[in-house]
Amino acid sequence: MPQSQPNLLILIVDQLTGTLFPDGPAAFLHAPNLRALAERSVRFRNAYAPSPLCWPSRASLMSGQLPNKTGVYDNAALFPADVPTFAHYLRRAGYQTSLSGKMHFVGPDQLHGYEERLTTDIYPADFGWTPDYDNPGERIDWWYHNMASVIGAGVAEITNQLEFDDEVTYHAARKLHDLSRRRDPRPWSLTVSLTHPHDPYVARPKYFDLYAESEALDPAVPPIPFERQDPHSQRLMIACGQLATNPTPEQVRRARRAYFANISYVDDKIGEVLAILDRGGMADTTAVIFLSDHGEMLGERGLWYKMSFFEGSARVPLMIAAPGWAPRSVETPVSTLDVLPTLCELAGAPLGAGAAWLDGESLVPLAHGEGSRSAVAMEYAAEGSVAPMVALRDGRWKAIWAPPDPPQLYDFDNDPHELENLALRPDHGEVWADFERRFAARWDLAAYDRAVRASQCRRHIVYEALRQGTYTPWDFQPYEPAARRYMRNDMDLNVLEAERRYPRGE
Repeated sequence: MPQSQPNLLILIVDQLTGTLFPDGPAAFLHAPNLRALAERSVRFRNAYAPSPLCWPSRASLMSGQLPNKTGVYDNAALFPADVPTFAHYLRRAGYQTSLSGKMHFVGPDQLHGYEERLTTDIYPADFGWTPDYDNPGERIDWWYHNMASVIGAGVAEITNQLEFDDEVTYHAARKLHDLSRRRDPRPWSLTVSLTHPHDPYVARPKYFDLYAESEALDPAVPPIPFERQDPHSQRLMIACGQLATNPTPEQVRRARRAYFANISYVDDKIGEVLAILDRGGMADTTAVIFLSDHGEMLGERGLWYKMSFFEGSARVPLMIAAPGWAPRSVETPVSTLDVLPTLCELAGAPLGAGAAWLDGESLVPLAHGEGSRSAVAMEYAAEGSVAPMVALRDGRWKAIWAPPDPPQLYDFDNDPHELENLALRPDHGEVWADFERRFAARWDLAAYDRAVRASQCRRHIVYEALRQGTYTPWDFQPYEPAARRYMRNDMDLNVLEAERRYPRGE
C-alpha cells in the first residue's frame, strides 16, 4: 500500500546567508549535494528569518509565530511548553518525531513536541545569555560576539563545532538506517540541525583548500566608515568589539574563505544523510526541506555575524523537494515562519484552532505557481538593540523601523545592496507613509518594549538565584538504553537479525 503521508526530513544549518543561494548554491561554491537538491526543489529565492538571531528565529520557525508572540526575544528567552510547534502538530497527526542536533531550546522543556532527541545541544539551555536593556552599550565579554573569529580564522582538524556536527550527522545517519528497517509503521519526521557554517571561521584543510583562488573572497560592498553607518549598525559594531579591532583585508579574506569551506563541509554532511535516505528506499516518499536559521554579514559593509535586517543577515536559503512537486524558482518574498503551515499541509496535519495565531502562511500554493504571500515581517530585540526593531519586506521594498533610530527604506529594484536609504526622501514620502501605517497596525512597539524589559528583568533574577547553591542544569541529556540495543537474552536472535536487516532477502 503506498504511503499516504510523506516522511519529512528537515535539514537546518546555522548562519548561512541566503545571498549565497540566489537560486541554489552560488556557482563558486563547492556544494554538489545541495546543488543536486536545488535542481529537484522549489527554491524560494527571497526567504527571510523571522528574527536575525539563532534562538528567536528557531522558536519562530517551530511555532510559526513571531517573537512578540512566543516571548523568545533573544538567545536566553524561555520558550513556553504550551506553544504548539510543528513537532506537536505532526505528532498529533500520527508522525514519529525526532531531532538530531541544535535547536537552542531554553527552559526545562527540552523536547517541544519531539518524541526523541538524539544529541544534546551545543549551547546552554538556561538564562545566562540574557541581554540588559537597562544597560545600553554594555558589552558582555564572556558571551557576546567579538572579532576573534575573524582575526583567528583558519584551519583545524577538530573544533568544538566540528565535533558537534560530526556527532549530529552520525546520529542522524543511524536514525535513518533504523527507519529504513520499517519496524514502526508511522510516517516519520526527522530534523537534522547542524551548527555550521556559524562562526568561528575555522575549517578542515581539505575544505579550506577548495577556495584558495575563489573570486568571492572580497566583500561585494566595502566597509562603510563607522560615522556613516546607521545607528543600529554602529551599536552592532560596538557590541562585537569592532572599534578596537580592525581586521586587515587578508584577515577578511581568510575568514570568508573558511566560511565558504564550512559550507562545503555542511554539503558533505547533508550528502551523507541524503545518501542513506536513498539507499534506505525512502527518497520517493520523503519531502526534504533545507533552510538556515538566519544569515551572516561576512564583512559586507564592514559588518559581521547577524543581528541586522540587511540582506546578508536576514535572508536565508529555503528549498523544498516534495513528492509531486515540480522544481521551480519562486521570487515572492517568504519567511521561515511559513515552514510550519507548509509541513502541516504536506502531512495532512490539521492546525485546528492553532491557525488563528500563526504569522506564517503555507507555501504550497506558491510552490505550484499560484497565489501570493502578504508582506514578510521580521523582529529583533536582542544584543546590539536598545528597543525592539521591526521590518517588512514587500515586493521591491524593505522598510525598517525602531523608534530610537531614523527610519530606513530600500528599493531592491534599483538598490540591491541597500546603500540608499529612501525613507526621508520627499519623492518616496507616500511609500514610507504607507509602511508607517502598516507598522502601526501590526505592532504596538511601546508595549513590545515593556514586555522585553520585563522578561529580561525576570530572567536576570531567576538566573542569579538558580546559580546559588546546587545548580540543576536544563541542558538535554540524551538517554540510550543499552539493554535494548543489539542482542540481549530477552530477545530471539533469529528474529532480531532478520528484523534489523535492510534490504531483506538479498
